[in-house]
Amino acid sequence: MFKYPLIFLFILSVTLISAQVMRELSPVLGQLIDKNPAGELAFNKQKKKCEGLTANANQQNKSNQHAKVNQNILNECDQLPENYWDVLKPRCSWYCSGGEDTISASSSLSAQSNVNYRANNIHDLNYKTAWVEGVKGYGIGEWIMYHFPPQTPRITELIVVNGYAKSEQTWKDNSRVKKLKMSINGKPFAILALANSRQEQHFKIEPIGNADRKDLEKLQKQPWWTIKFEIMDVYKGDKYDDTAITEIYFNGIDVH
Repeated sequence: MFKYPLIFLFILSVTLISAQVMRELSPVLGQLIDKNPAGELAFNKQKKKCEGLTANANQQNKSNQHAKVNQNILNECDQLPENYWDVLKPRCSWYCSGGEDTISASSSLSAQSNVNYRANNIHDLNYKTAWVEGVKGYGIGEWIMYHFPPQTPRITELIVVNGYAKSEQTWKDNSRVKKLKMSINGKPFAILALANSRQEQHFKIEPIGNADRKDLEKLQKQPWWTIKFEIMDVYKGDKYDDTAITEIYFNGIDVH
């Protein structure tokens, strides 16, 4: 008489386990983040040269040929980012209309030698900084959470810069994330299977955020929403067990 309840419990347990299985997303690899202090010095030298050319452009009285050469140089200068470590190029992106968000984390490594590893580093659009979890070991189970206002444009792409990318040596020394559990408003969404790579890692997803955007006043009264990323597995660093993520930033729709 007990076999039927047992069968029911078995079926129920299998159903619950199946419901908990999340899809795993693999990235498309993009730009190699090949940054280092020497490159920063060279960039700053070029930037200073460009600033001088711009300041003197209207004062120069040269031949048309020379003027053309100078204009070409100025055009190249216009394409330079403001800072060597800038993630975004000088053009419009999702962030042109992106809502401001706040970041929280389960832990962060304490600052060392005036270098901090706080949560906000993961979304400051700067390759030189990183969020580093702050617990003993490899940080399995540690998490970072993004908080978005309701009017934030919908997200259709995640871009991850894995590890501590400010130099090749720093990237090798510190641990990187192998699997990252992603949840939206507390509900499991997907597992990001990150590559052990210094390249940007792109994940295309269905739109996340509020779709009804016709009434801005009504939209702004909706609840804030969250995306949480939890460390599930890591690639071990050559020197440190600290696990780092340089950047997780976004692309999407609903922008001008």
